[in-house]
Amino acid sequence: MKEFINAFDNLPLIVKVILAIPALDIVWAIYRIIRALDEKDTIALVIAIVLLFVPFVWIADIICIALKGNIWCYHSAN
Repeated sequence: MKEFINAFDNLPLIVKVILAIPALDIVWAIYRIIRALDEKDTIALVIAIVLLFVPFVWIADIICIALKGNIWCYHSAN
């Protein structure tokens, strides 16, 4: 799981933004779930599962990527 998380954390900014557009944003939902499982964080896991069903979370992801370089809910370890 660490390799998956590191791979996504190290993606170029433009790729992160492309993966945050509607329909492709499922990738970030999976990332959130895997990261929560890896960190054994129950609250983050519940939030990640709930966010699967929020239709406009991609907007928050794009804004956070543009401002911070990572998706909403997590900060990059880099």
